[in-house]
Amino acid sequence: MASATTPLLEPFHFCPHCGSPNFVDNNIQSKRCLDCGLIYYINPKAAVVALITRTNGDILVCRRAKNPAAGTLDLPGGFTDLHETAEAAVVREVKEETSLTVTSLHYLFSLPNLYTYGGLTVPTMDLFFECHVEDLTPLSAHDDITDAWFMPRNEISPTLFGLASIRQGITRILGKGANEK
Repeated sequence: MASATTPLLEPFHFCPHCGSPNFVDNNIQSKRCLDCGLIYYINPKAAVVALITRTNGDILVCRRAKNPAAGTLDLPGGFTDLHETAEAAVVREVKEETSLTVTSLHYLFSLPNLYTYGGLTVPTMDLFFECHVEDLTPLSAHDDITDAWFMPRNEISPTLFGLASIRQGITRILGKGANEK
């Protein structure tokens, strides 16, 4: 007997390959078609997050323009595109949202997240990068954000961030920063 799937697969009632309604729970992360044999897995979508700081330690924060969590704080970032590396995605997302050009970056850590959009909840794997920007003068808000500014670390509260992984990430970033002082 197959175990129940994750609730993330509940909206999928028909096989995406043959259209059969005999699309049943296979295990915690997949469903299978009893007619054509397809096994469909729900795997995380890659997303990127940019940590950009000034020399004084202030962190670039943004205000989300759209749901989920419209109006809350965020860090620049977004989903990777098809055939795009995470590194290219974070450079692109920073440019699209803030007009800033990333000159170098390095990977920090990853956190799983659930992202609800359009009535579906998608699992994501959010990859955090520390990004360096030499010229901050073009900073302006575009795309998925309404505002972008540098906030002093001591004024940042993780509760102001709308997405769970960003709250966890900023907590980790602030904790790391506190230990380094």
